[in-house]
Amino acid sequence: MIKEKNILIIGGSSGIGLALAEILSPLNSVYIASRSSENLINIKATHIPYDATTQNLEISSLPDTIDGFVYCPGSINLRPFKGLSSEAFEKDFQINVIGAINSLKSVLSNLSNSGNASVIFFSTVAVQTGMPFHSSVASSKGAIEGLTRSLAAEFAPRIRVNAIAPSLVDTPLASKFLNNESKLEKANERHPLGRIGSAKEIAQAAAFLLGTESSWMTGKVLQLDGGIGNLKT
Repeated sequence: MIKEKNILIIGGSSGIGLALAEILSPLNSVYIASRSSENLINIKATHIPYDATTQNLEISSLPDTIDGFVYCPGSINLRPFKGLSSEAFEKDFQINVIGAINSLKSVLSNLSNSGNASVIFFSTVAVQTGMPFHSSVASSKGAIEGLTRSLAAEFAPRIRVNAIAPSLVDTPLASKFLNNESKLEKANERHPLGRIGSAKEIAQAAAFLLGTESSWMTGKVLQLDGGIGNLKT
C-alpha cells in the first residue's frame, strides 16, 4: 500500500471505489469525485461533486500534485445486439470511455507533477472472452484497454497506466443481476472458483497497482475474474 499520497477516485461513493477509499484513506489523502457523499461519512476523504452524465470535474479543491487516479464509473448494459440502439452504444461509450478521458485530462498536469503517478481504469472479462449480450459494454471497455496501453506507452516513465478486468462483482451496479437467490447461485456457478467477486477484492488489486509494489508494471490489463475468462471446469 502507498503512504502519504494524494489519490483521486472518480466514482468513489459506492462499490469498488468506496472499498478502495476505505483501504487507502487511513494512510493517504483521498479525494472522491462523485454525485453523492452520503456513504462517505465514516471515511477520511475530501468529497468533490461530480456527475458522470455531465462529466464536469471541479478541480479547484484538488492539490497541485496527484499521485494516483482511479476511474470507477461504468455500465452493465446486457441486451441482445438486435435490441440495442446506436444511442445505447453511445451512452455506454460516454460513461466508460469519454468520461475517463475527460476526467483524466482535467488532472493530467497534477499527475505529471508527481513524477511517479499511477492511473487505473476498469475493463471487463467480456473484452477478452466473448460473451453473449455484452456487445455494448465490451465495445466500450475494449476501447479502455486500448487507451490503457496507448497512454502507458505515451506517459512512461513518469505516469504508469494499468487496468483491471473483473468478472461479475457484488456491487450496487450489478445488483439487478444478483437480486434473488436463484440469480446469485447461477452467477456463482459460472465461475470456476465457485463464486462472484467482492468489491474489496477488486479494490485490493487497485491498491496494489497504486502502490510501490507495482512500480515496474505499466500497460497491463489485470484479469481478476474468478477463472471464468480462461478456464473450463
